[in-house]
Amino acid sequence: MSRKPSGPKKARDKATEPAVPPQLAAPFAPADTSAVQAEPPAAPTAPAPAEVSDAAVAAFLKADPGFFERHPALVAELRVPHPSGAAVSLVEHQLSILRGQLDDQRRRLSHIIARARDYEVLSARLHSLTLALIAAPDWPALEAVLDDAMCRDLNAQCVTLKLFDLPAPEGQDDPLVAAFHDFLDRRHCLCGPLAADKSGLLFGDFGPQVQSAALIPIHAGDQTGVLAIGSSDAARFHPDMATDVLDRMGEVVGQRLLAINHGHA
Repeated sequence: MSRKPSGPKKARDKATEPAVPPQLAAPFAPADTSAVQAEPPAAPTAPAPAEVSDAAVAAFLKADPGFFERHPALVAELRVPHPSGAAVSLVEHQLSILRGQLDDQRRRLSHIIARARDYEVLSARLHSLTLALIAAPDWPALEAVLDDAMCRDLNAQCVTLKLFDLPAPEGQDDPLVAAFHDFLDRRHCLCGPLAADKSGLLFGDFGPQVQSAALIPIHAGDQTGVLAIGSSDAARFHPDMATDVLDRMGEVVGQRLLAINHGHA
């Protein structure tokens, strides 16, 4: 079979080039990838703050003499170096001592304010308790008032009120009186850990759980007793705590017991 002569080289090369695919109309046309991959324009950056020269600061302070009067806290924080070479400036050392004393006084003042607020809260609670005790018509009602107030306001777990018969009847030794013989003449509250035997006498089955207690002396005419408040928290009542509010509460309880015993409900 004879072969057809090949055409010119240019024509042959043109015939072998791949055909260009037809363009599709939207919305079937592929998306323009160059537009998708284009990075968004960079956000405008804020201009860097201009550096303030020493002369500008000096001019500002000179033009506004009352600046430091309006900002006294800034004056206390300023550290003004005094050129003294390798030696320590006496003025700077004195200022450092004064700043330390000022910080110490501020801490003490904050502590005093906190204690005053706590005392105000306790005074309000004592006032409410006094009103409730005045309204208690008898011994059971008075015990109920004390139990509710002590457990709610003093974070206590048990409260007991014991009165001692003095002198004890002949031949009848009261173990409670024997255990608290040294406490009978006290005029102020006793706080801190309580011995196991005394805790059992006061709080019964709950005694082993009592880690700290407040013992408030009660004086109701010829009767003497103790209002015992027990807590399972060892740090709740400690020997160094203030007891003036508890002492006043003991006086109120004593006077109310005296009125109940005399039939003045």
